[in-house]
Amino acid sequence: MIWVETIIQGLLLGGLYALFAAGLSLVFGIMRLVNLAHGDLIVAAAFLILLVVEFSGLNPFLSALIAAPVLFGFGYVLQRVVLNRVLGNDILPPLLVTFGLSVALQNGMLELFSADSRRLPAGGLENQSLNIGLATVGTLPLMTLASAVLAIFLLNRLLYSTALGRAFRATSDDPVTASLMGIDPKRIFALATGLAMVVVTLAALYLGMRSNFDPSIGPARLIYAFQAVIVGGLGSLWGTLAGGAIIGVAQTLGAQINPEWQILSGHIAFLIVLILRPRGLFPRARD
Repeated sequence: MIWVETIIQGLLLGGLYALFAAGLSLVFGIMRLVNLAHGDLIVAAAFLILLVVEFSGLNPFLSALIAAPVLFGFGYVLQRVVLNRVLGNDILPPLLVTFGLSVALQNGMLELFSADSRRLPAGGLENQSLNIGLATVGTLPLMTLASAVLAIFLLNRLLYSTALGRAFRATSDDPVTASLMGIDPKRIFALATGLAMVVVTLAALYLGMRSNFDPSIGPARLIYAFQAVIVGGLGSLWGTLAGGAIIGVAQTLGAQINPEWQILSGHIAFLIVLILRPRGLFPRARD
C-alpha cells in the first residue's frame, strides 16, 4: 500500500511539473523557441503575486488574477520588442538572449527581494488533506493537478477549436505562407508568449503556496519543465502532462527508496525515455 500511495503522491507532484512545463511547451510548439529564462519567469511571477498579496491583503488566488494580465502584457511586449528580433533559422541568438534575460531576472530579484526565501500564504490549505481510499492526499497538491489538467485542456481547446488557435498552428507550420494569408506572425508569436505567461502565473501560484521560493531557484524549475516537455514529446501539451507525471512518480519512488535519490531518480527516468524515445512519448508531429 505504501508504494501505491507513493505513486499517487508522484502523480500529484507531476501536476506541478506539468504547470511548469505547459508554457514552455506552448512557446516551443508555436515558434520553436527554447526559453532559458522560463524558470526565472515563474519565480518572478511568484514574487509579483506575493507583492499583490502584501499590498492588497487579498488571498493568493485573487492576487494571481490581478497579476495574470500584467504578466500577459509583459510576455507580449517581451516577445514583440526583444525575442521577435532574434527568431530565425539559427537557434543560438534566442538562446543567448533568454540566457541573458535569466541572469538579469535573477540579479534583479536578488536586489529587490534579497536572498531570503518567501512563501505565499495558503490560508491553511497546505495542511488540509482528503482520504481517497487508497491514500490520503493533500488538498493543495490535488488542486494543483486539477489545475494542470484544466489548463492543458483549455489550451488544447484554444489551439484546435478557435480562430486564434488556427492562426497559431498556421504560423507554426509556415510563417511565410501564414503572412500571405493576412496573419501577422510577429503578433501571433507575441500573443503566444503572453498566453504562456498566464500559464506561468498559475504555476507560480502553486509553487509559492506549496514551497518556499527565492531568486535562485529558477534554473531548477527550468530543468523540471524541460524534462517534462521532452519526456512527453515536443509540442504536445497532453504529452507534457504525462511527462510531468512520469518525472514526479520517478522522484517519489526514488525518495521512498532513499531520500537522497529523489532528484537523481527523475534524471534517470528522463535519460531512459530519451534513449528509448528521443522524440518523447507523444511527439506532436515529425518535423
